[in-house]
Amino acid sequence: MALIASISGIRGTLGGKSGDNLTPVDIVRFTAAYGTWVKQQNYTSRTIVIGRDARTSGPLVQQLVTATLCALGFEVIDGGLITTPTVEMAVTHLEAAGGIVITASHNPAEWNALKLLSRYGEFLLPGQAAAVLDLYHSGECSWVPVSQLGQERNHNGLLDIHLDYILGLELVNVEAIRAADFHVAIDAVNSVGGIALPRLLEKLGVTRVSGLYCTPNGDFPHNPEPLREHLGDICSYVVRQGAHVGFVVDPDVDRLAIIDEKGELIGEEYTLVAVADYVLRHHPGPTVSNLSSSRALRDLSRQYGQPYTAAAVGEVNVVTEMKRTGAVIGGEGNGGVILPGLHYGRDALVGIALFLSHLATSGQTVSRLRAALPEYHMAKLKADLPVGVDLEALMNAVAAQYPQAEINRIDGVKLDLPQGWIHLRKSNTEPIVRIYSEAASPGEAQALAQGCKDLLLAAVRVSS
Repeated sequence: MALIASISGIRGTLGGKSGDNLTPVDIVRFTAAYGTWVKQQNYTSRTIVIGRDARTSGPLVQQLVTATLCALGFEVIDGGLITTPTVEMAVTHLEAAGGIVITASHNPAEWNALKLLSRYGEFLLPGQAAAVLDLYHSGECSWVPVSQLGQERNHNGLLDIHLDYILGLELVNVEAIRAADFHVAIDAVNSVGGIALPRLLEKLGVTRVSGLYCTPNGDFPHNPEPLREHLGDICSYVVRQGAHVGFVVDPDVDRLAIIDEKGELIGEEYTLVAVADYVLRHHPGPTVSNLSSSRALRDLSRQYGQPYTAAAVGEVNVVTEMKRTGAVIGGEGNGGVILPGLHYGRDALVGIALFLSHLATSGQTVSRLRAALPEYHMAKLKADLPVGVDLEALMNAVAAQYPQAEINRIDGVKLDLPQGWIHLRKSNTEPIVRIYSEAASPGEAQALAQGCKDLLLAAVRVSS
């Protein structure tokens, strides 16, 4: 059981004791802190947009969030079962003061979380999020009298508004997609993707859709993180159905994985790279991903004569760098695609629309599109560390074992080596340390990651 309250929001497992797990008390306190912070900004709007994924705890959390915001005097627009990017777009479309998405994203079903949005429909900047966290710990808030209580209003049309914006993008070629007559297979892990993906594909003119796990009841049939080891069902399903392509999303639909016509996952790292290939062909410009993302985007950008920048891990950091550089495409190697022409947030729905446009206009198969991209392989490991350990000291001890490395410390420790790279950093969403590596072959990447993990655990033993 766990509770993580940080500048990334509040996230935890349901039940147990307040302060140790995600309980109604913690949900109310964190929502009140966020609402109090919004009120302190003195915005004209007193509207907050909320939405949730299909987790079974979602209705309970939604009621607590709504009641708390109303008790602070906000008007709450409830989008119901909708995606995270849909809430993000709704905030700006409705000119709201902010938004809360009730989702634990890729975490298992026993988890839930609150993702906090600014009035721009983006995750809070570090300073803003830190101010909310301070209010959470202090318990400071100002409840309104009965005459000023806010009201809740349901809005069932937010998804269609989002999809209409996507279809209005110049890069989304609906005519070509319709003419290609694709057969598309999808895995929505029994969450809101089961609502959003079929509706998107229908609007794109895709008439042949085979759905796997598309009932939005929160009964996740497999680990909801869209990684290779969790996607055996959809990979074989694509082949059995004779589909041209398969798409997998996480429970709140901000991450996208793509499967080729042979039932092979192209790799979550290559979702962004494949979409960027299409965008850069038509709208050349700078690109951004994070330090834990593949070098393939850097290499692809250079092929198009465009600059590439690496940001610290975290969507808000990538967005900040994208704005600074004027990037035309960016995101994260976890299957997160950010298209500034739509909004500054990871969005699996626009990723699908752009990739299908790429597939339709190229005349190629998915496997051939993947084969044309720069070739790298990644390994991703995790390490549980003792509570209270001096992580910075451990990372320094590990880095000292790689004297030939070029070291980047903007987010943990990134070790650029002649044979590849290793990135060692504390997770923002789980009580673990992530160890990512990349090299020219799977074996080399795994060896780099495992070697680093062994050094880290050895340093723990020495320090204890």
